[in-house]
Amino acid sequence: MRPGLFPFLLAAAAVASARAATDPVDNAIEADMRKHPIPGLALEVIQNGQCIKRAGYGLANLEWRIPVTPETVFEIGSVTKQFTAAGILLLAQDGKLSVDDKISRYLPDTPPAWRDITIRHLLTHTSGIHNYTTLDGFDLSLRMTEGQFIRKIGAYPLDFAPGEKWSYSNSGFSLLGYIIENTSGTDYWHFMHERVFAPLGMTNTASREPRNVIRNRAAGYEQDDNGKYINRDYELTDIFSAGAIVSTVDDMAKWNASLDHQTLLTAASEKEMWTPLRFNDGTTRDYGFGWYLNPLQGHPNIGHSGTTDGFSASFQRFPRDRLAVIVLTNSNEEGVATRVAKEIALLYLEK
Repeated sequence: MRPGLFPFLLAAAAVASARAATDPVDNAIEADMRKHPIPGLALEVIQNGQCIKRAGYGLANLEWRIPVTPETVFEIGSVTKQFTAAGILLLAQDGKLSVDDKISRYLPDTPPAWRDITIRHLLTHTSGIHNYTTLDGFDLSLRMTEGQFIRKIGAYPLDFAPGEKWSYSNSGFSLLGYIIENTSGTDYWHFMHERVFAPLGMTNTASREPRNVIRNRAAGYEQDDNGKYINRDYELTDIFSAGAIVSTVDDMAKWNASLDHQTLLTAASEKEMWTPLRFNDGTTRDYGFGWYLNPLQGHPNIGHSGTTDGFSASFQRFPRDRLAVIVLTNSNEEGVATRVAKEIALLYLEK
């Protein structure tokens, strides 16, 4: 890390430091920020429908020395997938599609190898379509069309027969974005704004598009081989409906409330979204539609992490305990936000 930077980061979190002596949550987060380290972090904890902890730590921008607040906008990476899944379920509620429909019904010119792939396979990472984010040639700067994307990823053979295995595939969730567009007749981002973000009052949730001017947007950071902070890679992969949403902890809290009260999705849709997937052989895996379903020390837990260049995010729900923890960071360390979120959750669950 650059000499003198870490002491400055601690200084930027002076308010949190002052209260840390009496708040175990602040103690835990400060320790995590020293250990990893994390330039900046926003936290919100909701219990029994009420916000019981809301804070910012560290810096949203190292160059301008701007502190993180709950209003800071972060990339949420693959937490985007639950919104894309919700978009599909909203269309299913409208009667415009079924999750068991073949994707070729909604996507033109799909390769013959995809003939048995359903929307459900895309939602559960069981399609066998190769994950394009492990490949070159899918840069955001290329501005690929739907047809170009399908031809390019369709040239790769399936990794396995649909429904046979589970393998995380951003390709599937990008295809779901195109299905939303083709079924709704509108752009994915317009659809999400009109059907999800605006109805819930999520005014700071949108596309991460670098050309857009987004108020309070955090800068993303990586570390070089010497541990020195550097600005995140500017050659971004186009992750579209698989991971390109930016949001705040406050907006994510509104999304959490909508799930608690079935504001957008019906109880039946939520149940299907949070049901473990079933393979062809009848066995199951603890993954739903864009959500992991792994218990935490005996507590039912539905959540997802998100990682993009320079950012790590996590949204964890504990339905039996009526607890939700949202952690957004501008750290490039994969999974760090989820580790922090679950650590904080245990502080409340153990009470």
